[in-house]
Amino acid sequence: MHKKKTLIAAGLLAAAAFTLSACGSGDDTGKPVAQVSMEPGSDKAGTVLDQPFAKPDLVLTDTHGKKYDLRAETKGKPMLIYFGYTHCPDVCPLTMNNLAVAKKEVEKSKELTQAQKDSLRIVFVTTDPERDTPTALSTWLGGIDPDVVGLTGDFATIQAGARSLGISIEAPKKEKDGKIVSTHGTQVIAFSPKTDGGYAVYGEDTTVDDYIKDLPKIVKGENP
Repeated sequence: MHKKKTLIAAGLLAAAAFTLSACGSGDDTGKPVAQVSMEPGSDKAGTVLDQPFAKPDLVLTDTHGKKYDLRAETKGKPMLIYFGYTHCPDVCPLTMNNLAVAKKEVEKSKELTQAQKDSLRIVFVTTDPERDTPTALSTWLGGIDPDVVGLTGDFATIQAGARSLGISIEAPKKEKDGKIVSTHGTQVIAFSPKTDGGYAVYGEDTTVDDYIKDLPKIVKGENP
């Protein structure tokens, strides 16, 4: 028997509370947007959703300054998406570096074909589009993994796309010390190549070893 839990738009997922990062603080209110199943005492890093998220209908600008239609470009491909910003002092670079290291390990995997390895897409969508221009994104991601798809564009469009995944982000604001802070949820959502649905969610405490363990399954469209 699986114990039913509820994922709240505020970022409450199963037993873990995904706080907004500032990287930020704050919360969001709303009705439950998905049901999840977890085995009591499970030590799995990712949580599989009973009702996967639809892939956001996002058309943004990539690091080459070209239009990038998320649904069209990633159709039928395993994808991990994260919303954050390049000036983030902590969780964003850590999360993206963990994903980059795990991706390199997956590329060494003997259980995946070369085509499967090449199909993996990691997408970073900025929550601070005014500062995160295509050039800024390209420079920042270049130091992490130049193969990561970096996207920028209209903030309202980005915010709506994030909210469709239960991730809350707020418009960047200047703090009393003059720093500009972008407050955002810290979840990574994994999308299946079989259904194009966002079916697994990872929190900011997910380690690189967790991703190394789960990515081969995600690439094949299996439950982690």
